[in-house]
Amino acid sequence: MPPPYLTLDDVRPLYAGSDGAHGLDHVLRVTRLAVRIARAEAADVEVVRVAAWLHDVAEERDDHHLAAARVARDLLARARAPSAFIEAVAHSIEAHRFSHPPEPRTLEAQCLSDADKLDAIGAVGVARAFLFAGVHGNRMWTHPLDTLADLIGPDPRAYRRAHAGQQDYTPSHELLCKLAGLAQTMYTATARSLAQERHAFMMAFFRRLDEEALGER
Repeated sequence: MPPPYLTLDDVRPLYAGSDGAHGLDHVLRVTRLAVRIARAEAADVEVVRVAAWLHDVAEERDDHHLAAARVARDLLARARAPSAFIEAVAHSIEAHRFSHPPEPRTLEAQCLSDADKLDAIGAVGVARAFLFAGVHGNRMWTHPLDTLADLIGPDPRAYRRAHAGQQDYTPSHELLCKLAGLAQTMYTATARSLAQERHAFMMAFFRRLDEEALGER
């Protein structure tokens, strides 16, 4: 096992001022999931742990996966980590976003990508969606899922690019445009198993939300 080139105490200050959906709480949840997946899949746990700690240090930037990888390279170089370890961590960070290249080429990168996606679904995913909506002044609910699906149309990603951030873009929109498809994008068998239950809970919640918002329950 390599020595601890970084500790959690080194990482905490990097997330000072981050928003509730992408700050240290999110990072710690992703780290726990990523390490769990890494152990089950026989990946390099220390690479995964450090990559998870640093994966969102530049969240305020559109290219945060690339910017965070640069931060990781600098921090680990100053800590005198071996170049192979640095590059393994940096690639895992660069490849953690499901909708942006590059694709994860290593098992460690797949573990981090899967953990980050798992934190976007299930009960935590629901909570994060509403937290984000509240912070940005979005409405809680506007239409049931079937109606929204017709409004969004055949290209949810294009709809999300055009409408995310607007007041009427609700967590239900985010469900249909992004969250509902994440369970199908898991790389590892461990994450696929965890995703099934989280996905089912999330979908049941949003269906119940429709019923209550319409006065049916």
